[in-house]
Amino acid sequence: MLLRDGKKAGSGSEVGKMKIQMIPGQKSQVPLSSAITNMHEDGQESIPKDLSLNVSTVTQQTMGVFSHVMPGSYDSGVPEMEKLYMEGRITQKVECIPHADDRYMRMKMESIRKAAIPKRQAEQLDRIVLTFKPVSDHKNNIEYMQRKKAEGKKARDDSDKVMDMLFAAFEKHQYYNIKDLVRITRQPVAYLKEIMKDLCRYNSKNPRRNMWVLKPEYRHYKQHERATTMDYDSVDY
Repeated sequence: MLLRDGKKAGSGSEVGKMKIQMIPGQKSQVPLSSAITNMHEDGQESIPKDLSLNVSTVTQQTMGVFSHVMPGSYDSGVPEMEKLYMEGRITQKVECIPHADDRYMRMKMESIRKAAIPKRQAEQLDRIVLTFKPVSDHKNNIEYMQRKKAEGKKARDDSDKVMDMLFAAFEKHQYYNIKDLVRITRQPVAYLKEIMKDLCRYNSKNPRRNMWVLKPEYRHYKQHERATTMDYDSVDY
């Protein structure tokens, strides 16, 4: 609040007077001028008038006072860098502490009361609101919809054509996941599974769990590959 009211004071205005106590153990006093303490708006609590100065030595931090020179003209085409100078090192810290009088307590109670007020409050409307603010969609949803539109709607092809694509795929690899087969054939999952029930077997046990393999009558593997396949097959209908 001292900073708030001090900014309203004119240039060269008197802020207060420092009263230095020569008695050992007594802290210096700073009574503020009435021009500062009375400079508050209606409804605002005035700042405390009497303050104490607490002077301590800075030991845990290294602080300094710096000045800087703003760059000059840019006519040369090469921008001039801002120059920074160190004016000195801070060795003492002065804290301005208000006295715990009635004015200070009222000021603290007012600040606590204002801090407890929620920034957003519910308001009961007496009419129906017909306009709604747009809500941005999630980034992943937008990317998914764009990718889905780019790929186009999956249309059912002729079953013979789908079977040819499946046979061509199983010539490259012996086992497939359903997601890979959907990507290769570009067919709806339900329609693809309907065709695969006649051509393939579904493995429900390790080491080829949740994968599809051609039935023995549709395979054209070599003899040793066929023997290996028969050992791994575990069928669920």
